[in-house]
Amino acid sequence: MTKSRSRGFDTRSLDGLGVLRAVVEAGSFVRAGEALGLTQSAVSRAIARLEDRVGVRLFRRTARSISLTDEGLRYYESVAPHLAAIEDATIEAGGSSAKVRGLLRVNVDGSVGQFVLTPHLGPFLARHPDLSVEIAERDRMGDLVRDGFDVAVRFGHPEPSALKSRLLLRTRVVTCASPAYLARHGVPRRPSDIEKHPCVLMRDPATGSHFTWEFVRGKKVVPVNASGQLMVNGLALLAACLAGHGIAQLLDVHVRDLLADGRLVQVLPEWAEETYPLYAYHHAAQLMSAKVRAFLEFVVALTRA
Repeated sequence: MTKSRSRGFDTRSLDGLGVLRAVVEAGSFVRAGEALGLTQSAVSRAIARLEDRVGVRLFRRTARSISLTDEGLRYYESVAPHLAAIEDATIEAGGSSAKVRGLLRVNVDGSVGQFVLTPHLGPFLARHPDLSVEIAERDRMGDLVRDGFDVAVRFGHPEPSALKSRLLLRTRVVTCASPAYLARHGVPRRPSDIEKHPCVLMRDPATGSHFTWEFVRGKKVVPVNASGQLMVNGLALLAACLAGHGIAQLLDVHVRDLLADGRLVQVLPEWAEETYPLYAYHHAAQLMSAKVRAFLEFVVALTRA
């Protein structure tokens, strides 16, 4: 009778786990090798040894791409936060002051990238010279682990997830139009007037249809049937409104300056008490790496300001 091989922990697996993380973050064996100073074949051998040790296939490989298998994703989701914690502990034990280092990949929607984060990153990067930051705009958050992201900052209500969500702020929903549009079509005086106007609609990536419109004043909420020929996603909504294609509902953080200088005009300002939340998404606090902790502290301070 042959004795089955133990699948218990082997400290040699730590090297393979480091390579695994590099491959997931880089998206290829070649780029992972460049990041680690290894050849592509050395990376491939390390992954093969780890797969043999774990007893599952971790990656699907094609001529053009690699991706985690379902088993590989579950395994990586389990070990990735602990790898970051081990790295932090090693740096701290060595007395290094440069704990915040490496590549931080941040998943954002377009408005967060343009209006909230990117204009204000200078002091954060200066504070952490050993850190590189990649801001990646995505239509949907997707799977942070599968897609190799450390943290996400996005507008909208949280979806069910194993990730932790932290409310950063609530911004008002503002109904706007260009001065040229209002000169041609007139100014709505009540929420129901909106149904007589062409509206620029915002696509909801979760449904494929457009976000519904409503107007809020105190405890009164008035839904309206907004319609129009044009539906967009992302920052095209703002561009379409500026171009005079119709009335649009935008976020206050996007249009504050445009309203102040007259390039846009707020419509029905007395019905503008609806708010939209901004959230950060991350792993449990005890499993966060130093770079994620530092970034979250920065984002919290930024949004409070």
